[in-house]
Amino acid sequence: MCSTFSLGAKPCIGGKILCRKTEIRATRAGITIAPRETRSKVFPGLSKQGIPHSDLKVCKIVEKQSQANYLALEDACRRKPEFHPMFLEEAYERCRKLCAEYAKTFYLGTLLMTEERQKAIWAIYVWCRRTDELVDGPNADYMSSAVLDRWEERLQDIFDGHPYDMLDAALTDTVFNFPLDIKPFRDMIEGMRMDTRKCRYENFQELYRYCYYVAGTVGLMSVPVMGIAPESLVSAQNVYNSALNLGIGNQLTNILRDVGEDALRGRVYLPQDELAQFGLCDNDVFSRKVTDRWREFMKEQITRARFFFNQAEEGASQLDKASRWPSLDFVMRNDKDNAVPEDDENDEDNEGSRSYSTKTAKALIF
Repeated sequence: MCSTFSLGAKPCIGGKILCRKTEIRATRAGITIAPRETRSKVFPGLSKQGIPHSDLKVCKIVEKQSQANYLALEDACRRKPEFHPMFLEEAYERCRKLCAEYAKTFYLGTLLMTEERQKAIWAIYVWCRRTDELVDGPNADYMSSAVLDRWEERLQDIFDGHPYDMLDAALTDTVFNFPLDIKPFRDMIEGMRMDTRKCRYENFQELYRYCYYVAGTVGLMSVPVMGIAPESLVSAQNVYNSALNLGIGNQLTNILRDVGEDALRGRVYLPQDELAQFGLCDNDVFSRKVTDRWREFMKEQITRARFFFNQAEEGASQLDKASRWPSLDFVMRNDKDNAVPEDDENDEDNEGSRSYSTKTAKALIF
């Protein structure tokens, strides 16, 4: 949808991004053979399902953004850009239309928020979608590290009050209205870089990092906009951690639903060591066959995804009342409807099952 926007240093109309095609090394030649023995459990209980946030230095972001006035000193050194009211109105309206078109359920949830929060969430959604489109959109073949570098420069310009286009202007206005930190945005771009150079994950710790970069970051972006209820007895850090867990759970669900689509692109986002513990390997993923081993493996992965959604519930209930119900509804929908089913009716060809769904469910959430 936003694949036609320019990443050049100067504005241009109708221009194309002329970059060297990204090479994703996803050959099957180096696939190792999985052991024949299976184990009943990849991880004991839930002890390995969560990775300490300190491992990603997420606590620093949470600590900064959970302090209501942490941007006070920075704001004193920067001046909010002055946009014509009609220009801003049109900028946010474009964001609204894009959100309504490409994320209908998400959009309906935002309508329960205050007008100011609606606009901010739409602006964040559009920026995240445009970022994702760089790697997964129609022009992804022309993606290169230089494109992402330029995109990150544009991000800095947004936070400095110098937007490049109208959609950037909506986010610029948002970051001056709410205590948003730039690091989660930068980390999302780093997640896009990972997609250009990595298509296998040796263990869940590696996969967790990826999920944080491409989805957990959205939770950290959104909490300052959605607000924490003044009467909340839960610490702000716990609310941020819940938002992070919601993003992780959502991305894990996407991965489980899109196994088949990703395999067609030479990508396997499932932890290699856990596949091996069930006697599986990449060839089993590429073969698209549902076996007892595959079923047992998927049950463990589903349990992990649900664990993160469960961890997200407490924080969602502590948000400002104007944002609480959309968030709780999203948690419940993912837990009940969007998680990959534990059973599959087709034992021979998983082409039509939800766990091999070709529907891309990577729209950003809060």
